[in-house]
Amino acid sequence: MSLRTARVFARRELRGGLHGFRIFLACLALGVAAIAAVGTVRSSIEGGLKREGAALLGGDAEMEFTYRFASDAEMAWMEENALAISEIVDFRSMAVVGEGDETERALTQVKAVDDAYPLIGTLELTPAMPVEQALAGEDGTPGGVMERVLADRLGLSAGDRFRLGEQEFILSAIIAREPDNASAGFGLGPRTIVATRALDASGLLAPGTLYETNYRLDLPPDTDLTAIASDAQSRFGETGLRWRDSRNGAPGTARFVERMGAFLVLVGLSGLAVGGVGVAAAVRAYLNGKTSVIATLRTLGAERSTIFLTYFIQIGVLSLIGIGLGLALGSMVPLLLGPLVEAQLPVPVEFAIYPRPLIEAAIYGLLTALIFTLWPLARAEEIRAATLFRDALSSARLLPPIRYLIAILLGIAALIGVAIWFSGTAFLTLWTAGGLVGALMLLTCAALLIRFLARSASGLARGRPALRWALSAISGTREGAVSVVLSLGLGLSVLAAIGQIDGNLRNAISGELPDIAPSYFFVDIQQDQMPGFMERLESDPAVSRIDTAPMMRGVITQINGRPASEVAGSHWVVRGDRGITYAGELPDRTRVTEGTWWGGDYDGPPQISFAAEEAAEIGLNLGDTLTVNILGRDITATITSFREVDFSNAGMGFVLTMNPGAVAGAPHTFISTVYAEEAAEAQILRDLATAYPNITAIRVRDAITRVSEVLGSLAAATSYGAGATLLTGFLVLIGAAAAGETARTYEAAVLKTLGAGRSRIMASFALRSALLGLSAGVVALAAGIIGGWAVSRFIFDTGYTVIWGSALGVILGGVLATLLAGLLFAWRPLAARPAQVLRARE
Repeated sequence: MSLRTARVFARRELRGGLHGFRIFLACLALGVAAIAAVGTVRSSIEGGLKREGAALLGGDAEMEFTYRFASDAEMAWMEENALAISEIVDFRSMAVVGEGDETERALTQVKAVDDAYPLIGTLELTPAMPVEQALAGEDGTPGGVMERVLADRLGLSAGDRFRLGEQEFILSAIIAREPDNASAGFGLGPRTIVATRALDASGLLAPGTLYETNYRLDLPPDTDLTAIASDAQSRFGETGLRWRDSRNGAPGTARFVERMGAFLVLVGLSGLAVGGVGVAAAVRAYLNGKTSVIATLRTLGAERSTIFLTYFIQIGVLSLIGIGLGLALGSMVPLLLGPLVEAQLPVPVEFAIYPRPLIEAAIYGLLTALIFTLWPLARAEEIRAATLFRDALSSARLLPPIRYLIAILLGIAALIGVAIWFSGTAFLTLWTAGGLVGALMLLTCAALLIRFLARSASGLARGRPALRWALSAISGTREGAVSVVLSLGLGLSVLAAIGQIDGNLRNAISGELPDIAPSYFFVDIQQDQMPGFMERLESDPAVSRIDTAPMMRGVITQINGRPASEVAGSHWVVRGDRGITYAGELPDRTRVTEGTWWGGDYDGPPQISFAAEEAAEIGLNLGDTLTVNILGRDITATITSFREVDFSNAGMGFVLTMNPGAVAGAPHTFISTVYAEEAAEAQILRDLATAYPNITAIRVRDAITRVSEVLGSLAAATSYGAGATLLTGFLVLIGAAAAGETARTYEAAVLKTLGAGRSRIMASFALRSALLGLSAGVVALAAGIIGGWAVSRFIFDTGYTVIWGSALGVILGGVLATLLAGLLFAWRPLAARPAQVLRARE
């Protein structure tokens, strides 16, 4: 009976239109739209990657090997199963222009290709020409093409010459579009493409050199990718094969898009939480205005459940409208901005309306609306028949009945569970949820404290009427101090935390790291080049330290006889190949944390010293065995010690170190880190690159700059999400200011009657807004600093210092936002005539 009656009452209430619910709808719609838009863009990129998987990969499938070309057996299998094969060699080198003191050098990622490249897609060049013509060169000198950024850095144009190792090339054209570029992942240098046969005299592909070979396969149309992948892995998985196919042509890009999208959705949830504050405030204000209606219904015999269901149904319908508006906005904006977004992305995008992100955003919106409306709705049923006076809700008990508290907690648990399911990362979701809940609790306590302090300080403001009126208003319930601090404070907290995390990461990478990092990484040093290499550096007083080590790369295939992925999961150590070194005596600056080092005269079975921290993460123990595939050869060794390895200083560090006898005869080169004064770096590079053209030098400062650029892009993307949160918070501020306009009109009328001038009343309004904004900014800054410290310390494992520029910006933003929202709704109260206002209140 009560449900039927409640439906009738709710339908009649809905006839009143959207009066009092515009901010409610805007907050809910904006929060849902932000999540839907992020999800739509993510799904669009994933759709493009799936559609163009073969083109991005450069074939229907790819077999990748490290340090070596395919064996005869592997080539025979490929020829048996593929219609066509394209062989690609990928490595880093130095592109060199000029001679003597006029020499210019730049790091480049070289792709050496055969005549079949590209199997799928088109390499677009400027000026336009076939790939065969561009790489053929002229007058016996092979040709090459490179990205414009590299050509500009070296001052090259079409027809100019450059060198790779000891081989000279003619720059035939500039790369306008590389079809398989997205499959290459992150690179420290721009791309150069040459023919593999042109490298025979370059000295760059000597035994032990760091390179990868990729064999792109054009498979018959009816090929079962799952079956052929399984066959390849069963035959060659133990030889270091890495298989990819068109089902996931750019796995690194896809993984990044998925994780970044999940993170931005979680940031969007903070915006939805801010919107939830606005939703709760709007419902509370609406129900305040319905006090007499509710009391009348109770007088006529309406039960509490009928009252609750009436407004629950009404708010539910309005919530569905807000969510619908948000879904429409979140799905249409990416479609409208699709051409602009696609032009900025290096990967294909297929913009469309995807159900999954819309369903995800709708579920988030429904749960948020439920969580934030239950509290004020529950308090509405506390109104009794005799309660026929204004603002009765403010005198209701603080906490709703226990059943509603349980329902709210269940809603929060459901929201967190859904977020974990959709994002696929419990760790990040729980951190985000904990941060949001902690920030809301901190901001709520701070708002109550602000009201208490304003009440206590009002007596100290005697002689300053504007300040005293402002403090009195803040200490009351009408000014909405809690709503202002919560809505603005939560948005500013997210922005403050992002600013602190980004600033500390930048400090760690570009501020502190260059002081402790080496000047150069030199790779691909041949063993017979080491004496001359060391002589040049040891005789230079500007060089303070030189670290060298033999290096080869291998894949951990088994742990204790089981596949490594079964034991270690997706740990980075078992994903792909890893650098491996060997040593007899315990190297300098190496500390064994557990176990025993084998010693310089050891000549027994293979042993491994493993990085201690990574071993603990994987769950390795002394005595465990690892099978490592190096150049197609399986080596099974026993872990006899753990070492402390510091990867945070950009120096030399190996997860695996083996005894020399374990890898005897394996082709390898040496790497070296050189610590030198910055002024001497250029001359060191010139001398070594001239003497040993095959050596690749990676300047650490340039690598740091490249990483900083990537971090800047990530921080910018996250800031956009925080910006949506702030916009929602500003809407809540406007809602709070609009809700208090009637009270300010009455206050202004009373003050005018008592002789106060407009300027003094305006000063009072401005002061209360500024003080609330300042309070919200300070509290948000405290929450942001705590959040930034926690993420920097426990997730990124970096030091932490407060970034004061960002901090002061957050406080200033809080003051300006509340001032603007408050003053927008101050003009009508000032313009109202006291007589009319006071007569209307009688």
